[in-house]
Amino acid sequence: MKRICIYLLVVTMVVGFAAGLALGQAKKGAFKYEDKIGVIKLKPGEPIHIASWMVIAGPDASLGTDTKRGVEIAIDDKGGKLLGHPIKLTAQDTGCNAEGGQAAATKLAADPTVVAAIGSNCSSAAKPGVPILWKAGIATVSPSNTAPYLTDPKRGPDYDGYLRTAHNDKVQGAVAAAFAIEQMKVKKAATIHDGSVYAEQLQAVFAETFKKMGGKITSQEAVAPTDTDMRPVLTKIATGKPEFLYYPIFIAAGGHITRQAKEIKGLEKTALMGADGMFSPDFYKAAGETAVGIYHSSPDFSAFGAGYKVFLEKHQKKYGEKPIAPFHAHAYDAATMIFAAIQKVAKKAPDGTLYIGRQKLRDALYAIKGLKGLTGTISCDKYGDCADPRIAVYKTTEENVKKLVMPDNPFWKPTAKK
Repeated sequence: MKRICIYLLVVTMVVGFAAGLALGQAKKGAFKYEDKIGVIKLKPGEPIHIASWMVIAGPDASLGTDTKRGVEIAIDDKGGKLLGHPIKLTAQDTGCNAEGGQAAATKLAADPTVVAAIGSNCSSAAKPGVPILWKAGIATVSPSNTAPYLTDPKRGPDYDGYLRTAHNDKVQGAVAAAFAIEQMKVKKAATIHDGSVYAEQLQAVFAETFKKMGGKITSQEAVAPTDTDMRPVLTKIATGKPEFLYYPIFIAAGGHITRQAKEIKGLEKTALMGADGMFSPDFYKAAGETAVGIYHSSPDFSAFGAGYKVFLEKHQKKYGEKPIAPFHAHAYDAATMIFAAIQKVAKKAPDGTLYIGRQKLRDALYAIKGLKGLTGTISCDKYGDCADPRIAVYKTTEENVKKLVMPDNPFWKPTAKK
């Protein structure tokens, strides 16, 4: 009888231990989070790492500084935290060129803590950089890439992790052409690009639209971003006697063209127009008094939402000045998109670990529809165009150049289509 009791006791203990072990394993295995390409795991207190890849040095640094500030204010508006984790923002310089974009993206791709990226600023940096990031499973949202190529249906799967809150230059180029035809009443125009994806495609859209509207393109020329003597190209352009010159390039080269254009016989009365790539007080420094009277196509700040005014007040308080380039609000919206997507897909385990799936995050970004942003309503299509594009034309005044501030209000905007 005693042996039977001992046997039953042992069996009961073994069964109880096995049941407890099974229960523990069940509890341990109860939380599952899977993703097709990878999962980021953050322990309690570890930061959510958002990486910016922008131009933060050189003649176009104002573009990167402007967008980085937009992201910083978006983080401030979140109290510096998301889902109980601090938000960490780091920056890599792209130099606004292909080599810099490739180098910056390579550094980010090697960092497994990067949850998502914001950038690049320049389309020439995005073209080689985006595939590198997406191969590492890092989705990126650009606040200022505008080249049509980046969201073209034929771009290829290497760009599946790319989106932008900036407009597509198919819109900007058409608006610039409409301004030349409808407002300036010109019939002949010429263009200059600098070989970058951004400038080459933007001037091409302008030229195509200008011709469709009945105008004549007298010349489409190219310069290098490092060129300083623009007289040979300008002299060649002058032989066609254009009434309008559109050069959607960047600050340094744009400053030289603006300074030298009026020296060329035949261009003295030609209207000059740049684009958002050189719409900055730094351009006024580069061009000096010759910037007075120049036009720029750029985002229409007057069409932004009510929150934009509040944003500007925060910007002035935080940085002691007005924005210094056009895409600060687009950067704020890019950060807002990423925060919303993370909140949608992130899951917290019983032990407090936060799980974020890389493919899930990318898919959540592409699924964004009707998100209220500073720049308008953010809705992404299947190729990553998310902007509510509002483009206007600004005219530089003596006061703008003297005080080194961009115009607040548009000089002209396209008539709304019924």
